[in-house]
Amino acid sequence: MKRSSTLALTVGGLLAWGCGGTLEPVEEPKPAEVEEARCGTGDADAAELARVETRLAAREVSAMRLPGTVRVPTYVHVLRSGTTTTTGNVPDSVVSAQIAVLNSAYSGTPFYFDHVATTRTTNATWYVMSPGSSAERAAKTALRRGGKESLNLYLANPGGGLLGWATFPWSQAASPVNDGVVMLNSTLPGGTASPYNQGDSTVHEVGHWLGLNHTVQGCSVDDGVSDTPRSNGTSGACTAGLDTCPADPGLDPIHNYMGYTDDACMFEFTPGQGVRMDNMALMYR
Repeated sequence: MKRSSTLALTVGGLLAWGCGGTLEPVEEPKPAEVEEARCGTGDADAAELARVETRLAAREVSAMRLPGTVRVPTYVHVLRSGTTTTTGNVPDSVVSAQIAVLNSAYSGTPFYFDHVATTRTTNATWYVMSPGSSAERAAKTALRRGGKESLNLYLANPGGGLLGWATFPWSQAASPVNDGVVMLNSTLPGGTASPYNQGDSTVHEVGHWLGLNHTVQGCSVDDGVSDTPRSNGTSGACTAGLDTCPADPGLDPIHNYMGYTDDACMFEFTPGQGVRMDNMALMYR
């Protein structure tokens, strides 16, 4: 069952942020806009991932630390083209709601996200930055806070159907400035990116930041976690009993945060994913 929400900003219907952080009805996006929405984090390079998996296997750690014992300093960077909510000035209340969604989703894992600070930067170029762009590099160089243990979450309006993207933990050492997560601001709780507006897209991208792969990589590709059945990537619908890889034991993990279903359908990490994230943190963060 989908977790019940206690967030003040979780409401039914399609909403936008009004002045002062209030929520107002807006026109529903066209179906094509929803169909184009996607995770901008590419699957890990096969050779690099093989080295990571070898190192991970050598640890031989099968249990994870207790829930909530790993405090993650979290810095939220609001990028905007102006100073109103319609130009990306996400209200503090919405930022707090997103942090609450993260901590609810990760409550069965060792990770708890401590919101340290929020920065606000008016820069029209950074506001629409894309993955790997000079704008992304400039924004992160100027704004990134903390060390490798810290999550830097950038809220922007990248366009192109992107909901967000993240860096993997093993890439942090080679490019520490780039480390972090970038999110489409309207995916935050109460935003306009329906059906991706309950904050779970951020949960998904932070999962990549902690070392998880997609669960929808194909029947011949394993995500490195034994208790997530394989899927061939067509499980976008929340369809009970879906089994796109019948030769692999188990049904498609349609409720998993690392899949491609709507926010209303996602509500779980498996125990194996919890162990993997913890081991990744111990190795790289």
